[in-house]
Amino acid sequence: MKKVLFVCLGNICRSAMAEGILIDKIKKQDLKIDVDSAGTSNYHIGEAPDKRMQQKAIEHGLDISNQKGRQFTTSDFDEFDYIFAMDESNNTNILKLARNQEDENGVELFLEKYHPDLTNVPDPYYGGAQGFEDVYQMLDIACTNFIKSLQNER
Repeated sequence: MKKVLFVCLGNICRSAMAEGILIDKIKKQDLKIDVDSAGTSNYHIGEAPDKRMQQKAIEHGLDISNQKGRQFTTSDFDEFDYIFAMDESNNTNILKLARNQEDENGVELFLEKYHPDLTNVPDPYYGGAQGFEDVYQMLDIACTNFIKSLQNER
C-alpha cells in the first residue's frame, strides 16, 4: 500500500485539508492508499485543524475535525512513499532533516508536481475566508491529478 504525507508549517490548515481531500477521493474510488499529515513546527501538536479550515471542509462535504496536529520527524522518511511539502519554506525545513540523498529524493512540492499553474500553497491562516477556499480549490485539483498519476502507473 502506498503511503502519502502532506506537510505544512503547523498541520492545522493546508496539510490537514490536503489529507482530508485525498482521503475522500481515495474512499470514493476504493483505492488502497494511506494518508497522513504533519507540520514542520511544533506549534499545534495534538490540536484539531483550524476552525476556519474545518468549516471550509464541511462546506465541501468533508470532515477533518478528528485530525490531530503532529510534527514531522526523521522517521517519516522511512514510513512514507510520498512526502509532499505545501510550500518552498516547508520543503526546505523537511530537507534539513534528510539523512541522505534518498530522503531528499522522496520530498516534493505538491502543487509544483500536480497543479498545472502553481508551486506553493499559500498559508491562509492570517488571511480572510477567500484564502481558505482558494487553498481548498488548489488542493482539490492537485489531489485529483495525483490519483490520476497513480492510476497511470498501473
